[in-house]
Amino acid sequence: MDRRSFLNNTAIGGTAAVAPTALAAPAYAQGKRPLTLVTTWGRGLAGVHDAAQRAAHSITSMTDGDLTIDLKAAGELVGAFEVFDAVTSGQADMYHGADYYFVNQHPGYAFFTAVPFGMTSQEQFNWYYQDGGKELHDELGQIFGLKSFLAGDTGAQAGGWFSNEITGPEDFQGLKFRMPGLGGAALGKMGASVQNLPGAEVYQALASGAIDGTEWIGPWADEKAGFQEITKIYYTAGFHEPSAGLTLATNRDVFESLSPAHQKVIEVAAAEAHSWNLTQFLANNGAALQRLQSGGVTVREFPDSVWDAMGAAAQEVLDENMGDELFKKIYDSMRTSMASSSGWINRSINTYAAQRDRVLG
Repeated sequence: MDRRSFLNNTAIGGTAAVAPTALAAPAYAQGKRPLTLVTTWGRGLAGVHDAAQRAAHSITSMTDGDLTIDLKAAGELVGAFEVFDAVTSGQADMYHGADYYFVNQHPGYAFFTAVPFGMTSQEQFNWYYQDGGKELHDELGQIFGLKSFLAGDTGAQAGGWFSNEITGPEDFQGLKFRMPGLGGAALGKMGASVQNLPGAEVYQALASGAIDGTEWIGPWADEKAGFQEITKIYYTAGFHEPSAGLTLATNRDVFESLSPAHQKVIEVAAAEAHSWNLTQFLANNGAALQRLQSGGVTVREFPDSVWDAMGAAAQEVLDENMGDELFKKIYDSMRTSMASSSGWINRSINTYAAQRDRVLG
């Protein structure tokens, strides 16, 4: 029996007769509906798994249990990178993850996590909720039968952990480095041997020497992951993810079978997790960085020559995808919104923060 037939045959008002003495009807027939949520996150991964749990709990709570989200961490039902196919095929109902893991499905998915030299978190929020980003996310999702909403944000991500200091672009030649998305493709242009590993597998890969370095998220999540136990060289600013949106995507047939009220609950729960998760990361990163430094981690910044090479490589990767009409549409929308937001943010918030810190010391 296919999925649609199953739902039709078990829905309230179905044609099958039920004897008065029969066992209690299934929970779905009583108005309760379980939904399986798979994620790209190993259970307990700081921040990212929290965002998935936050959205799941909110949906269940706001519907008084009429929608009950059964969260499966990576590997518990399907692997981290298999969640997209699981939801589009109907094996699972929803996924929570970083959409740039799925650029092999469509390169436009990168924009809804991060693209190199792209938007900061505030700029991405502005674009997504005010300048058409959300509608473009939906347009992309329609191709694959998904209804998608941003439901998490890590904030600006660190440049990563390295076995040796990076003094120039040439140091990336042959470097085995973990970085997903278009940022990883850009490092590949610089000569790196780029690996795309699920978060739960990164520590072991770095510890074993399978990779020479990795980016993950930022000080708090990186400290929780334990990378400081392996290397002490940490670059705190990266080109690849100036923000990193996380997505809650629902199989579109499932989403459209829900009541308008329950559809709105999913949308609102995702948006709440989006903003809550950003504050979680930003509130914890400062103290975590201090602890890392106290433990012997050396904080570094890439020299300008590396930034310049990263910029050239990133633009080359973006240009390679401009032949796709939807990719270019999303790119143009993002760049227009980013320029508008950045112009005011630089003149107001950034100038104020610099002067505040100078005055207060």
